[in-house]
Amino acid sequence: MAVERLRSKYGLDTHNILNVRKEHWNHNTPLLYEDIIKNGEGHLMHLGPIAVRTGLHTGRAAKDKFIVEEPSSKDNVWWGKVNKPVSQQVFDNMFRRLQAYLQDRDVWIQDCYAGYDKRYRLPIRVITIRAWHSLFARNLFIQAKPEELVDHKPEFTILHAPNFQAIPEVDGTNSEAFILLNLAKKLVLIGGTSYAGEIKKSIFTVLNYLLPLDNVLSMHCSANVGEKGDVAVFFGLSGTGKTTLSADPKRKLIGDDEHGWSKDGVFNFEGGCYAKVIKLSKESEPEIYETTRKFGTVLENVGYDSITRRLDLNDDSLTENTRAAYPLSHIPNALKESMGDHPKNIIMLTADAFGVLPPISKLTPEQAMYHFISGYTAKVAGTERGVTEPTATFSACFGAPFMVLHPSRYAELLAEKIREHKVNCWLVNTGWTGGPYGEGHRMPIKHTRALLNAALSGSLNNAEYQTDTLFGLQVPKSCEGVPDEELWPRNTWKDKNAYDEKARKLAGMFVENFKQFEKESSAEIKNAGPKL
Repeated sequence: MAVERLRSKYGLDTHNILNVRKEHWNHNTPLLYEDIIKNGEGHLMHLGPIAVRTGLHTGRAAKDKFIVEEPSSKDNVWWGKVNKPVSQQVFDNMFRRLQAYLQDRDVWIQDCYAGYDKRYRLPIRVITIRAWHSLFARNLFIQAKPEELVDHKPEFTILHAPNFQAIPEVDGTNSEAFILLNLAKKLVLIGGTSYAGEIKKSIFTVLNYLLPLDNVLSMHCSANVGEKGDVAVFFGLSGTGKTTLSADPKRKLIGDDEHGWSKDGVFNFEGGCYAKVIKLSKESEPEIYETTRKFGTVLENVGYDSITRRLDLNDDSLTENTRAAYPLSHIPNALKESMGDHPKNIIMLTADAFGVLPPISKLTPEQAMYHFISGYTAKVAGTERGVTEPTATFSACFGAPFMVLHPSRYAELLAEKIREHKVNCWLVNTGWTGGPYGEGHRMPIKHTRALLNAALSGSLNNAEYQTDTLFGLQVPKSCEGVPDEELWPRNTWKDKNAYDEKARKLAGMFVENFKQFEKESSAEIKNAGPKL
């Protein structure tokens, strides 16, 4: 009877999935631990986390993600390198093959939600053939209450079969891995990769399609709130510091990666965090560090001693992209409802591999839009397959791989909200200083935190600024806790001519990249970029 209460009346036959061996509905964390260990999917670590391996794919398979081109959505989708079309026939053939593959196999089902604001909350279902992926889904999404489960009707479903490999010549995919999103059928098919990040980013992609059409801005960002209720939003790609910098003991965490901004404020899409943990230290990131020592945390590709089962967070032998997936409750200062007011500050994080951008600069609303649309950063080693060292890149809206609509749709929504709520905007470089990657060094996190504290407290609003004539950025001349010479990046380089050359090169990349957005951008936004 207890098991039946956890099972939705909208069963697997709703998806035309039949003849599976055993259905494991909405198992809790202890039951999933038992399944994982019994199935040999992972190992129990010292103090209680579970360690798993993802095999060949230790990051997102960006080239293997496709959206079905169909009448209801094709005119809204921003087709191109990011959103690559696939035919309905390809999708239907793959779905039929997966239906056959699942027969006589155990499947784990998690019914949950995406979005803490109940007006925009999306009921979802994750069906997978591995218990540890079910635990990942339970950690990362918002858990349904037991009394909600029997009537849980998913609006979107993920069918996840990591061991099932596509045959490109037969299936029309790019490789053996595939992530196929069908917006009309409200179904995502994932196979050929065990990297769990594909599960969470698929639902994020769905929300990035649905919410802006309802005038809600979807954001690839972290968010926290101060004692006075002041909300801060941190935009940035993986590796730029969204998770680390938002986990501030002095502020309450709303969420670390995905949020919506409605007419009432900011709300988290997720019920957990998916943090990079390579070289994580107790001293610099105490709250995230503690999550790697807790029952319920899933550790992807993290090194450990096979005898003592103690972790080695410095071990990058499998990947630089080691991850911990844990529920928000593992962070002591996380908000239970994960919602906040309208932001007072927006921070755009960039890991500048050229080492020429200031550690912090204040942006005008027009500059904020320019940098939001540009989304400059560096792809950090291991985040995507084939990326072995930081590489300069531009990712529109600081999350182009997950943006389904044209970037201007998100930019227009952001601009409206910045003006309406008079938000302070900042560009923060968490990347390199003193030289480019390979010559300079990574920005000290204690200095970044000092600058952010000054921005969020309001003390930087009254600082004296100087203008970078090339990028047009307003740079503070001083900030408590940060050496003055570090605020002006040119001062940190031994070879000033080399700095000037790199700065001009990066400025040129900004200008060249923005050409693709000029038709949809106002003159004020276009003029907010670098002046060559």
